[in-house]
Amino acid sequence: MEKLTRSYVHGVGAHSLIGETLGERLAQQAATRPEAIALIDRNQGVELTWRGLNARVDDLGAALLRLGLEPGDRIAIWAQNRVEWTLTQLAAARAGLILVNLNPAARAAEVSDHLALVGARALVIQDAFKSSDYIAMCRELMPELDTARPGSLRSTALPELRWVIRLGDEITPGMLNFDGLTDALEANDRKRLRQVAEAVQFDDPVNIQFSNATGGKAAGATLTHHNILNNGYIVGETLRLGEADRVCLPVPLFHCFGMVMGNLACLAHGSTMVYPGEAFDPLDTLEAISEHRCTAVYGVPAMFKAMLEHERFGALNLDTLRTGVMAGAPCPVETMRQVMTDMNMEQVVIAYGMTESSPVSFMSDVDDPVERRVSTVGTIRPHTEVKIVDSEGRIVPPGVSGELCTRGYNVMRGYWNNPELTAQVIDAHGWLHTGDLAQIDEDGYCRIVGGIKDMVIRGGENIYPAEVEEFLLTHPAVSEAVVVGVPDERMGEELCACLRLEPGKTLTPEDIREHCKGRIAHYKIPRHVRVYERFPGSTGRALKFMLRGESLEALGIEDDS
Repeated sequence: MEKLTRSYVHGVGAHSLIGETLGERLAQQAATRPEAIALIDRNQGVELTWRGLNARVDDLGAALLRLGLEPGDRIAIWAQNRVEWTLTQLAAARAGLILVNLNPAARAAEVSDHLALVGARALVIQDAFKSSDYIAMCRELMPELDTARPGSLRSTALPELRWVIRLGDEITPGMLNFDGLTDALEANDRKRLRQVAEAVQFDDPVNIQFSNATGGKAAGATLTHHNILNNGYIVGETLRLGEADRVCLPVPLFHCFGMVMGNLACLAHGSTMVYPGEAFDPLDTLEAISEHRCTAVYGVPAMFKAMLEHERFGALNLDTLRTGVMAGAPCPVETMRQVMTDMNMEQVVIAYGMTESSPVSFMSDVDDPVERRVSTVGTIRPHTEVKIVDSEGRIVPPGVSGELCTRGYNVMRGYWNNPELTAQVIDAHGWLHTGDLAQIDEDGYCRIVGGIKDMVIRGGENIYPAEVEEFLLTHPAVSEAVVVGVPDERMGEELCACLRLEPGKTLTPEDIREHCKGRIAHYKIPRHVRVYERFPGSTGRALKFMLRGESLEALGIEDDS
């Protein structure tokens, strides 16, 4: 391509966008390759063909409408990675419902806020996972369940919620059982589903995911069939997925990484979804790749490091791997090289995006040089525009930092029931203002510098945390790094580095400061260093927000802002 003279790029697609709903695409796969394997859940011992998946989605969609749900109603799911998650995702789409993704790590108060925000009419929950007792949290949140007839819930906290549907075999007062929903379906139930499915349009909303990209309380980013099916399709095109591919998905389905880049990339291309377990475990993932001959695997850099360092890594056959996606955090160059050589993933790529853009707007290509894959987030994807603008909205020259704005098929419809907040991030020309600081070089490769609101001003010096985080990852004991700004009376702000260590490693704040001296500018050396065995269960901006709050409390710093 020609050298850029301004920081504007437009992805030209070799293929047209898909003008279908999720339900239509599933029916197409079932018709053209009925006996091919669509989904494998290793933990549950479930294997579904495209014909089988389509039939179970039909049954569940008809059952949800039989309950009394109507097109446009919101149905939430609060569960780990399981086959029921994907059945609910696709059945809701076919029945014209809007799936609401809840973080399995969330607690009752947060879930209550999210359900109330979107006026959810139904909630699908797992019984329990590790320390999370979802049944108990629901009963705490809605004590009326204990005496309610299933389907007739009248909750003070959540007055619009009528149905709580639990996974598992046990009977819980006030709740329906997921597996029993499809019992005794009648011809009229199936006819009603067909009528509803035919009326669903690809521009209809199909999914709400919660995002705090604006820096305040989480808002419900509302995504359409067109948004997420096409984003999954383009991710799959970048990875060169086909009908023979099997994609291992240890990343959470509640997040765009698993639900769109994983499930829907496979749906669009007829590839097989493979769930190694309910939540990430390095050995489960390695075994799933080996047993099911996976050709791709997704993860954040820390997941790949955990697999590479597992004691049984060398005992398992990973020869079928060729590609995958690494996203969610900066990737150290050594980790990328190890993944490419030791895991046979020569075509592993990096991706960038945000929930509000479905999520992906930039990806590296499978044949990009390693240096490009670790130092940038690649180039613009098809059918998407991006510009980098200064504080006055003017496009900047190549290599100059500014706010990344994106426009195209992938931009969300808006924040659920919040036009004012929507107008703050999507301007009159359709540009989504991401709040991320970025640079695009003359060749069109994008580098994320940090977040506009994340930028720390220390004694008049502008510091981008992403740059410091990337450097801190060069320390052999550091597995993850999150850098935040905290108030300081003398300097205005100081850096606080929150570090998760490699298993068995130890580190002191002085060790980190010594590692930094003479290697990065003195004003970028964190004044405060906090060491963690594990981070809270959130990701992205939510994780940064939580760690900043914990740091302020631990350091005894009051935040006047």
